[in-house]
This record gives sequence, C-alpha cells and structure tokens, in this order.
Amino acid sequence: MKIIDVHSHWGTRRGFPLQTAEELAQQHATWNSKPNYMTEAEMADYFRASNVATILDFGFSKFRPLEEMRALHDYAFATEAAHRDVIIGHWIHVDPGMGEAGVRELRRCIDKRIGFLGFAVSSSLSPPSSDPAYDPYYKLCIEAGIPVLIFVGTTGLGAGLPGGGGVILDYCHPRHLDWVAAHYPKLKIVAGRPGWPWQAETIAVLMHKRNIWYELHGWSPKYHTPDLKREISRRLKDRILFGADYPLLTYERLIRDWRAEGYLEEILTKVFHTNGAAFLADMGVAWTST
Repeated sequence: MKIIDVHSHWGTRRGFPLQTAEELAQQHATWNSKPNYMTEAEMADYFRASNVATILDFGFSKFRPLEEMRALHDYAFATEAAHRDVIIGHWIHVDPGMGEAGVRELRRCIDKRIGFLGFAVSSSLSPPSSDPAYDPYYKLCIEAGIPVLIFVGTTGLGAGLPGGGGVILDYCHPRHLDWVAAHYPKLKIVAGRPGWPWQAETIAVLMHKRNIWYELHGWSPKYHTPDLKREISRRLKDRILFGADYPLLTYERLIRDWRAEGYLEEILTKVFHTNGAAFLADMGVAWTST
C-alpha cells in the first residue's frame, strides 16, 4: 500500500519552503530543526524508500516576481516529469495582488500540468480566502476543474517574531472556508491543516459543507484535539487525507505517531491510501500506485 501524501514541500535547496536567513532561524526556533538539502533525485529516492507518492507545495513562490515565479513552476513540472512514480503533482500559490498577471500564470500552469494541479490559498501575508481578489482565480479553477486548497488554523510562519511577522491568524479562521464553499458550490475544495484553535468550528463547516476534503499536514496526530481524533474514526473517516509537511516533518515520525494513536487498521488504510486515491479520482487525475 503506497502512502498518498497530498501536501508536502521540497527538500531541495531551490525548493525548500524556508529561504531567507530569518526564515531558517525561525525553523530552528519553531520546529527545532535545520534544513538537510537533497538533490531532486535524492528527494525522489527518499519518497520511494518511504513508499510515498506526494503532491508538492511551492508556497513561497507567491512572493516572488512573476518571472521568478514562472521559473519555479517550470522547475516543479520538470522535476515531476522526471519522477512521475512519486510526484503526483503540485499546489500552486499565486498572490491575488498580482491581478490579471497572476490569473494568466495560473492558466499557464493549468495548460502545462502533467498530473495533479491545485490552487492553494494560505492567507499568510495574503488576504483571507473570502476576499473578492480571489474571485477570478476561483472561477478559473471551476472552469478548469481543479481544486482549491484553503488553509485553516494557526501557522508556524511568523511565530515568535514581533507582531507575528505581520501574519494575521484570523485570516485562516474557518469562517472564510465556509464563505467560499457557500458562494462557490461548484468549486472543488480541500481544507488544509488542523483547524486549531478553531477545530470545532472547522468540523462544523465540514459537516455542513460535506463536499470538502480535509488534509492534516503540519501536525503530528498526537497533537490533534479530542474532537478531531474522534471524528477521524467517525463522521470524517472517508474525507481525511494524509498530509506530511515533509521536510519539516519526516514520514518515519508521522507514520509511527499515527499508528501510536490506536486507530483501527481500517481507518489507517483510509488515511494513508484509500481516501487519497478517491480524492485523486474525484479530481479527475489518472494516477496509479503501481
């Protein structure tokens, strides 16, 4: 059973999620870790050795000038083409402040995609997902049939910095997820991250808007709230997707921590593989685990 990881980052120097000296210092302070850069081939071999296929995220690209952003996206597609067995596709971030140029870049990525492609809204130093600036992006996603990943809950970005580095946590409150789902009923949506400190509210949105998938990157499952732990085995058992947040968290640790929570093997199979396979099929992605 190959594990399907629907949200991780890059282990290469060019793609690593934290780039500046300040961000790397924050990584050490927040996660007590330092980067261990790999080549593209080494990263792919680590996925193979971990029996994982993953969707990769290029979150920092949204802050880059357009030409640099385009080059990063092309780098992502080239790496995917070289390692189709373990790289399923990509989450693309575009700052809505780029306006029409940003919409054209998302359109270019849609036309160039190889496997999976989705549009990610992290709202870290960007507007909340309910902001009208995203309207043309959501409409394009509906037209192209690709999903939108909307981050909920707190983030480690900016943690401990004066003013949180300008990150407004409320922008990832699940009220914004609810607003988008209500106003765009044809949009394919994934909620990303555990929703703490609004986990109960996140579950309420998921139970009301039952077409939203839920991926849990960035946290060890031992830190999930009792509400979330209970619903993983109950009402959300067919909608929970495994997200690792590699390289900030390793597969060895996460798989061990998931198993230590005492979930039935049936539930773990859903989390690690079955739900991910159903998600990819729902997104119209032709991908095989063999």
